[in-house]
Amino acid sequence: MDSSIPRPTRRRFLQTSAAGVAAATLVPRRVVAGAAEVPPSETLLGALVGCGGRGPGTVRGLGPDVRIVACCDADRGRAGRVAQRYMGDVQVETDFRRVIERPDIDVVAIATHPGWHALVSIAAMEAGKDVLCEKPMTRFIAEGRAVVEAERRYGRIFQIGTYGRFGASRDPRRVLVHKIMASGLLKECKAVHIKRGGLKVAQWSGQVRYDVEPVPQGLDWDMYCGPAPLRPYHRHRFGGTHRGYWDYEGGGLADMAQHHFDPVNWTYAKDHTSPVRVEAFAPPAHPEACGMWGWVEMQFADGLTFVMDSGEWGPPYDRRSAREVSLSDLGEEDQKKIQEMPDPEPLVSFSEAVKTRRQPGGHAEAAHRTATLLHLANIAIRTGRVIRYDPVKEEIVGDEEANRLVCQPLRAPWRL
Repeated sequence: MDSSIPRPTRRRFLQTSAAGVAAATLVPRRVVAGAAEVPPSETLLGALVGCGGRGPGTVRGLGPDVRIVACCDADRGRAGRVAQRYMGDVQVETDFRRVIERPDIDVVAIATHPGWHALVSIAAMEAGKDVLCEKPMTRFIAEGRAVVEAERRYGRIFQIGTYGRFGASRDPRRVLVHKIMASGLLKECKAVHIKRGGLKVAQWSGQVRYDVEPVPQGLDWDMYCGPAPLRPYHRHRFGGTHRGYWDYEGGGLADMAQHHFDPVNWTYAKDHTSPVRVEAFAPPAHPEACGMWGWVEMQFADGLTFVMDSGEWGPPYDRRSAREVSLSDLGEEDQKKIQEMPDPEPLVSFSEAVKTRRQPGGHAEAAHRTATLLHLANIAIRTGRVIRYDPVKEEIVGDEEANRLVCQPLRAPWRL
């Protein structure tokens, strides 16, 4: 790492950036005249951090009024190739800090491996940028809370790059369930939502043995690893297959579960809480490489149960227990109250939120609570024990070894 670059902490980031960055943090150029006065056709300037397979797709989520002016990736060649897709003079960097220090950049799309998601998101918001981040939101639970706090502290727009909840919010059946759950009238929920398959368990399993290979020319391996341990390079740890290692992600479960459970969390109105009990059926886990598992059962305080069933290992979860919430779960008087309730307001997209400064549909708290589902599932798989979780304190109760996976150490000099 370039020793001339100062320690990347939230507290010191603005102190070590150009004075113009501090000004941009306080008054972004697009809102100087007030959000209501910004023409809808104004072109915003954007940056892409992480130019691998998901990079170009994530950029599209910024909206049609964004012009990309910077591309950043630990692999300079990959960043350069993606930069060629965009019109004009596009800055190419291997260190994200060189990008987000620019005061003219309004929005940042993040498509690095998840070990970087929290740190880049926080630094970008601190520098006055709005952020669209790929799923999974973070690598572990405590990072998610730090992102939520940054979103609130700096008044930025944050959206996770998964959009299933937008479809759920337009489905009358799911809207009804959302209203029932959000009303608080259903005191004991017996619903069991089972998601079977589609979690790429075998596809994104890591290699437990591999040879050390030379680092490819143009790849800054130290920067790629970032806050993760600096392991010897091997091609399977780079690119899409990075998902198979706890250092960077959490297997197919972490890769796909936020897609599958983000609309479910909205449907059941669980954007502000988490399960209290988590149990997994899985073989012993490897300390570095993600592997196979059968199912994970997650129960909330009100009795609602979510199940991830891999469909790839062991006997399946008993699907006969699947059950949906309906009006019949309530008494007649409460049913009338639900029917008289207005439907929830339409969810706001990232691009609309940037222009209007309204909270987007997949805001940081909602994204964090969905990501917590997959992190708790992986903790149960890795420890092989039933997990008791406090959704208010956001810590595992009575199991210090498991709780250390809630807030994991980062490699110096990186820290939350």
